This record gives sequence, C-alpha cells and structure tokens, in this order.
Amino acid sequence: MEKKDKDAKKPKPKVHKDLSGFDITIDQFGEIRSNMNIEKVNEFLNENVDDKKLAEREDYDDIKKPRKKKGK
Repeated sequence: MEKKDKDAKKPKPKVHKDLSGFDITIDQFGEIRSNMNIEKVNEFLNENVDDKKLAEREDYDDIKKPRKKKGK
C-alpha cells in the first residue's frame, strides 16, 4: 500500500493541451502501457518536435514539413 500513497502525493506533470490526460507506465513484465493511441502521440511529436538527426543535413529546410495549425 505504500506505493499507492506515494503515487497519490506525487503531483501530475504539466503537459501540452493536446496531450492532456496522457498517462504511460511500464508493467511488471516490462510492457509499455498507455491510455492514448501511439499513432496520436507520434502525430503530435511529428508536428511539434524537430528531428535532431535530420537537422544536421544541409537540405533539412527543404525536407522539413511545415507545421500545421488546427483551425478552431
């Protein structure tokens, strides 16, 4: 029961509004458990995070996809 007490006292980290409610854990078998579809997480990362390996390329600006803003 000590683990539950520690988890209850631990504050939730700040996350981007598009990922609100996202939770990821690793179970006792080493499997990653998430409450969000991995495709949605990958889509978010592709839109919001620059690829450091590609940034070293001279043609990075040419191949970099423009970030799309969702219209509301």
